[in-house]
Amino acid sequence: MTDTADSAGRNSLGLGHPRALIWTRAAIGLLQGGALWWLQQTSESPVSWPATVPALFVPLLLGLVFVPVILIAGLGRMRLPTLALWAIAASAILALLGWHEVASRTAEQVGNPPFLNSPMPLFAIAALFIGHHLVLAGDLNRRWIAPFAAYFDTAWKSGVQLALSIGFTGAFWILLFLGSALFRVIGLTFLEDLLREVWFSVPITTLAFAVAIHLTDVSDGIIRGVRTVALMLLSWLLLLMTLLATGFVVALPFTGLKGLWDTGHGTSLVLVAVAALIVLINTAYQDGRSENRPPLVLQIAARIAGVLLVPLCIIVFWGLALRIGQHGLTPDRVIAVACALVGAVHAAGYAWAAAHTLRRKGEWMRPLEPTNIAGAVLALLLILALFSPVAAPARLSVADQVGRLERGAVKPDQFDYRFLRFHSGKAGEAALARLSRSSDPVIARLARAEIAREHAWERGTTDQPKITPRYEVAPAGATLPADFIQPVVRGDERWTCREPGDCVARSVDLDRDNTPEVLVASRDSVVLWIRTAQGDWTEAGRWGRNMCAPPTERGDLRVAVRNGAFTTSTPRWPDLKFEGTQVNGFQPHSADCIPVVSVR
Repeated sequence: MTDTADSAGRNSLGLGHPRALIWTRAAIGLLQGGALWWLQQTSESPVSWPATVPALFVPLLLGLVFVPVILIAGLGRMRLPTLALWAIAASAILALLGWHEVASRTAEQVGNPPFLNSPMPLFAIAALFIGHHLVLAGDLNRRWIAPFAAYFDTAWKSGVQLALSIGFTGAFWILLFLGSALFRVIGLTFLEDLLREVWFSVPITTLAFAVAIHLTDVSDGIIRGVRTVALMLLSWLLLLMTLLATGFVVALPFTGLKGLWDTGHGTSLVLVAVAALIVLINTAYQDGRSENRPPLVLQIAARIAGVLLVPLCIIVFWGLALRIGQHGLTPDRVIAVACALVGAVHAAGYAWAAAHTLRRKGEWMRPLEPTNIAGAVLALLLILALFSPVAAPARLSVADQVGRLERGAVKPDQFDYRFLRFHSGKAGEAALARLSRSSDPVIARLARAEIAREHAWERGTTDQPKITPRYEVAPAGATLPADFIQPVVRGDERWTCREPGDCVARSVDLDRDNTPEVLVASRDSVVLWIRTAQGDWTEAGRWGRNMCAPPTERGDLRVAVRNGAFTTSTPRWPDLKFEGTQVNGFQPHSADCIPVVSVR
């Protein structure tokens, strides 16, 4: 975006003078704060309208939080008709997302105000940010599809403005608290009391944020300078990230992928690495103009990183395919697939850009530009689809899970009916009702039992589906007590031991009473199982990793149990017995960071 275009946008609104802009923005900020205060008041006990209508409350909340920010950011930069149409479109999008957030859930899942318990608001922020800068750049250049430099300039400038404005608002509140403390020490509490009042704190916060947006907007040169420094620093991180990603990809043929899959979150980790590479490549490329071209070493790193995105995306899709093939779709996996699709578009485009650079050395990574625009549009469309009736993750997951059950991919007594009952909204509720009328008597019985359950945290009954845990038994060749390996229900700690690598189990005699106990280790904890006098196995207690320890000393507890690398130790503070009173054993305070198990 050029300065001329920016000035034209201001003059078209008749708000070219900073004084007119700041008063308009301040008024919007105050009105926003007042409306949010009113909405907050309606959600207090006793709840009043519109908090009594969640399907209306959530769209109102989203609209009052985000639409005023769009207006404040667009004033003086976007033509008034365009800004009005975009604000209306954003309001409609937020209304749809908010309505669907409530309408797709059962009454017991809606909960209490603000009725938001999903990642939808975060994705709504991303969608509005993308949409705002697609519209803004197009309006400034009077084109449906603006030059890439305009998208880059407006988006990165707004990112810097947003970060600085949030920081300004935070500093503003720190000073208010400091002032209230100063007055309090001399016996005056009026400011402290005022800050506790919602009618004051909410509007003053939105006003401060609106003023911050204005101050950063009129200081255009300063913002560009801050952005230039930030991009320069981030671009050099591309070199480090490229080296790490290269080492990771090169090592895979020698190490295999089993270790990655065994973590349980390897796919997510690689997907985050893909996102990091995409962002860092763009910090090096910037707007593509020759005067902003980075040093040669960063140009080479950007090309290598563009190629590395391809194998990393293949790993992501491979991991998702394995998990979906084994356990079916879940809402998280549906969202992960959507994110992976966006990553794949960038991977293909950036690899093409790297190859294009070799053919046309004067046009460094030029195909990156249409790739970014296409990726932004795809991300926007996917967000709208995922959090609307078009491709709701819960609905897709329910259809897939029920399909797996009906075609025999999962046994009726191992199916997760609780997911349908408590974690998939109205789609799951309807599917569970249909399963309760199934011609298969086992499916129908288990579905009816789940429908009768009132709370998700209830322990299972004989009607609840069971699984037989799968352990990696240590040492190799050893066995566990035969009666320990029994089917368990959800809620039992051993339910999570579904794959051989998930848990390592070892039979030991810790108390030296000639009766074996069993240690079951996951990554972060070790559970001690003992046999009761009645012959049942029960969880006696657990040891967890000491999170106060340095990161280098927070190992995988499965490795320690597998290798037998543990010893008993005498506690620093002995247990005490108090006559006439039953007390628990001594519990060290977490802040003391006193280890409860010695692992070498």
